[in-house]
Amino acid sequence: MKKLETREDIELLVNKFYNKITEDETIGFFFKDVVKVDWDKHLPKMYSFWETILFGQMSYKGNPMQMHFPINEIQAIEKHHFAQWLKLWKQTIEENFTGQNASLAITKSENIANLMAYKMEMARKR
Repeated sequence: MKKLETREDIELLVNKFYNKITEDETIGFFFKDVVKVDWDKHLPKMYSFWETILFGQMSYKGNPMQMHFPINEIQAIEKHHFAQWLKLWKQTIEENFTGQNASLAITKSENIANLMAYKMEMARKR
């Protein structure tokens, strides 16, 4: 196990995580069928997002919350979807990394998942 310390570490984490996502029966369909993600564009954004969150590099430009509202209109993104996302994220971290930034990545992901689940539910009630 190694510490989560570099952009390369984030790339490894994100790649392994999305490999799990695409195979997952609970949420994989969002990426494959609903959004039809262009991985060549999506993955670099996720590297930058987590680099910004964990290392303060400010390499991410965008609004992740705003990107999910149109998806939520097509197919409801519900609490159990975020719970599965979080489970796979934590699993990937714990299988590959240790240390303060690994713990921070888990804490930040929990906050993100809870906030997004709440916002997506509120959007559906409008």
